[in-house]
Amino acid sequence: MSLPASGLVAPSLRRRLASLFYEAFLAFGLAMVTAFVFSVVTQMRHALYGRQALGAVITVVLGLYFTWSWVKGRTLPMQTWRMRIVDRHGQALTPARAALRYVLCSIWVLPPVAAFAQQHLVDWKPVTAAFFGWVLVWAWLSRLHPQRQFWHDAWAGTRLVDAA
Repeated sequence: MSLPASGLVAPSLRRRLASLFYEAFLAFGLAMVTAFVFSVVTQMRHALYGRQALGAVITVVLGLYFTWSWVKGRTLPMQTWRMRIVDRHGQALTPARAALRYVLCSIWVLPPVAAFAQQHLVDWKPVTAAFFGWVLVWAWLSRLHPQRQFWHDAWAGTRLVDAA
């Protein structure tokens, strides 16, 4: 589906964040199902055995889900909050552009994870605070973009737009 370039209006930041948190719940569920299937197939007996492989499998499964959904134009939360994803010209995403967006979306989680990666934490409150603080900062930075898009979308050549 192609949209006229002049009609590409970004949804409000509030709607985009609501969709993001809804998306996080769905992604968590998909990750749990993937982990269950992985543990059954590999006969995982301990949570620490094979955790790198499990992490890689979950990353690939989530990547396939998001790439497939974005090529179709939206995920379930995006549909609920009446928004679509298109390229910068209003065209549907190619699989390569959707996959690039998936990789660039890691900026939502990697900085706080990297900040605490080498620490052996007992208390997860600082990580949680850093994570939610970073999400709010990254979301707020979209206000500095000329079309109010998230910066990972600008770098991927994609746009979130209102879907009438």
